[in-house]
Amino acid sequence: MSTLAQGNVIAVMGDFKDPNKVTAAAKGIHEAGFTKFDIHTPYPVHGLEKAMGMPKTSLPKFALAGALFGLASAFALQWWTGAYEYKLNIGGKPLFAPQFGTPVFFELTVLCTGLTVFFTMFGYLCRLPNWHSKYQYDAGFQAATDDNFCVVLEADDPRFTTETAQALLAKLGAADVRVVHEAIEQD
Repeated sequence: MSTLAQGNVIAVMGDFKDPNKVTAAAKGIHEAGFTKFDIHTPYPVHGLEKAMGMPKTSLPKFALAGALFGLASAFALQWWTGAYEYKLNIGGKPLFAPQFGTPVFFELTVLCTGLTVFFTMFGYLCRLPNWHSKYQYDAGFQAATDDNFCVVLEADDPRFTTETAQALLAKLGAADVRVVHEAIEQD
């Protein structure tokens, strides 16, 4: 049976109960110059991204690229099958006419957009699947799925010192400010 030992400091955490206070804390942390921090909430909090100073998402650009790829591939498929590979003269219609391929254009555009958004969100932007978190053994972090707002100041931030991070979270009104160490499994 393995046990857990404490390793290096990986973060300082603080707990909040009010979404308005956690939004104000996010703004305060961002104004203090911290760049590597995260806030774990039990539900989405409106305005939290703006308070954290997060840039707008690049997902619409990926969606547009997926849509253009789908439309271009549908157009190429229709041209290749109708005008190049399977030349069938049916009722005097042209070998390639885009208006006849409108349903295929629409369907492949939607399909490629959906697949691009799915794989971009989960694989690139969210880095999923992520089977564990380095904070998973912290009780306050576990409560963030229920009724707790957990603010995490990560140790790899350039402005991070344990004392500075603890003082900042205490000043911003965090209830339980604690240092989180790396969990090391021992046999």
